[in-house]
Amino acid sequence: MTATLLLAADTVVADGVVGPGWVEVAGERISAVGAGPSPRTPDVDLGDAVLVPGFVDMHVHGGAGAAFPDGDPEEAMRAVRFHRAHGSTTMVASLVAAAPAELLRAVDALAELVADDELAGVHLEGPWLAEARCGAHDPRQLRDADPGELDRLLRAGQGAVRMVTLAPERAGGLDAVRRIVGAGAIAALGHTDASYALTRSAVAAGARVGTHLFNAMAPVHHREPGPAVALLEDARVTVELVTDGLHVHPALWEHVLRSTGGERVAAVTDAMAAAGMPDGEYHLGSLRVAVTDRVARVADTGTIAGSTATTDALFANVVRHAALPRDEALARAVAMTAGTPARALGLAEVGAIEPGRRADLVVLDPDLHVRDVYRAGARLAPVPLPG
Repeated sequence: MTATLLLAADTVVADGVVGPGWVEVAGERISAVGAGPSPRTPDVDLGDAVLVPGFVDMHVHGGAGAAFPDGDPEEAMRAVRFHRAHGSTTMVASLVAAAPAELLRAVDALAELVADDELAGVHLEGPWLAEARCGAHDPRQLRDADPGELDRLLRAGQGAVRMVTLAPERAGGLDAVRRIVGAGAIAALGHTDASYALTRSAVAAGARVGTHLFNAMAPVHHREPGPAVALLEDARVTVELVTDGLHVHPALWEHVLRSTGGERVAAVTDAMAAAGMPDGEYHLGSLRVAVTDRVARVADTGTIAGSTATTDALFANVVRHAALPRDEALARAVAMTAGTPARALGLAEVGAIEPGRRADLVVLDPDLHVRDVYRAGARLAPVPLPG
């Protein structure tokens, strides 16, 4: 007989419920959800807590001193456990531009974690990016999209690659979008100088994600709207925002949310190895990164190099900056950190508190700090912060 667990909280953020409610878990799945008093004495009374679905981070490079691009499964699990302790029960491991053999090795190494359901897939952020918008990618590793290399990576690890970010203006860019989609992966546009018209063509070819919108892409100009406008105006596209308060001004979050109706915006950490670690020197791929006051920058250029954020911090930022009643702000934050990224990644089992979904739950205190995390119905042991 499957064991059940009934949790009750002063605030449950679920489909149709934002307020006092309860969640019943049977084994690894959510079996029932309701508003108001629980149908029986709860097994766990969470009191004044806010109960939300497990976060889904579709763009993260590492944490706790470990970097996914290194392609070391043991180190990768250190980053996974760290981010899970901050509520990210589902994440895609993002790589950076590197030599062909190095990328293939990393995908093959991380594929075992994908097969074991520790990761939801691998994200190739590059190497088919624009030099002018390279950001924290080694410009020496950027190149045009070679069909042979792309196909080898898409086949690697029995299809471990779930998403690929590229600049469509590179030679072979539109064909690459079609190849990515044809292989069952998600084509994303980023680190790009593409025009408005070319971006629209890439979306027509199948691209469905805008990688960290506004960051490392051509800016909006009154005579050339550029990629951001093209991505925002197409209802088929999900746009990422790094809502750490550094990458994009909160006023722009509101503009993006209004222009999209709020249903196509995914908050992502873009976190690198320094997340959860003291200030100091780290690396992102082949580049040295200096972290000062929790801000990561490429040591040689001063360019922002991802973030040191965790998804619980992004969630709290979205709530605090929303000019909305608290219940509506909580619902918005849940959509941005769970529902929308899960839908963009095609993950039907996670992203919401509703019957049939995997029982991934995050317990937040009233100030939105993580108290507890459940994954597949199991309460996760606390993970001590490194350093």
